[in-house]
Amino acid sequence: MKNIEGTKVAFVGAGNLATNLAKAMYRKGFRIVQVYSRTEESARALATSVEAEWTNQLSELTTRAELYIVALKDTVLPDLLSQLTAQREHALFVHTAGSVSMDVWKTSTAQRYGVFYPLQTFSKEREVDFEQIPFFIEAATTQDVELLSAVAKTMSRNVYNATSKQRKSLHLAAVFACNFTNHLYAIASDVLAENELPFNALLPLIDETAAKVHHLAPKQAQTGPAIRYDENVINTHLQMLAAHPDKQQVYRLLSESIHRYAEAVTPKE
Repeated sequence: MKNIEGTKVAFVGAGNLATNLAKAMYRKGFRIVQVYSRTEESARALATSVEAEWTNQLSELTTRAELYIVALKDTVLPDLLSQLTAQREHALFVHTAGSVSMDVWKTSTAQRYGVFYPLQTFSKEREVDFEQIPFFIEAATTQDVELLSAVAKTMSRNVYNATSKQRKSLHLAAVFACNFTNHLYAIASDVLAENELPFNALLPLIDETAAKVHHLAPKQAQTGPAIRYDENVINTHLQMLAAHPDKQQVYRLLSESIHRYAEAVTPKE
């Protein structure tokens, strides 16, 4: 296999994931030849940071890249595949979506294709440690699986092969563990703000809760009134949320789910 760090890479998309991944690959010596985004500002900003050309016109997408990393919204991807791959059939195309099958590439002219999925939450404003991020790889050929694994291993110590079905399950689990959890932080922040209390007061609790599941199974780490179904506390909280029916419903559903989980794992006497 050739020196992969010199691989010419084009990024299609300049959002949160693409921004973090392009910068990480640039630091590892990959040559980012172009960045495409519909938004000129986003394309220019990312391209400047990785010494690449930029365009906001898909018709001007380079044909010189060896690896095209397509980091677009899931709903947009299928409609653009044919235009992306035309006259670039020699290159390897990958998408970065957790819930999109690798087979989506079969509707295009791509001869080499796969998936390059880093399991993490990304924001442009915050750099992440790629060494700790697991990458999940899939490709149409064994040779390209090996190539993508080698690319991922330049950045991360945790690289795995995963089928499209497995990756969808990963994405579902990630929505529960990340997106839903962050939404609960937002609800908690609202509750505190209404009572002139700072969200920062919860940070040590949040950090310890996350740290515990490095050592305990999540079901073992669970605490709080719902696990024992303390009706006095639960009913008081529900009354406090009476003016916010949506929050009240979330509280009730989660409390009931926590209690059912607890009953399932508690040995019967």
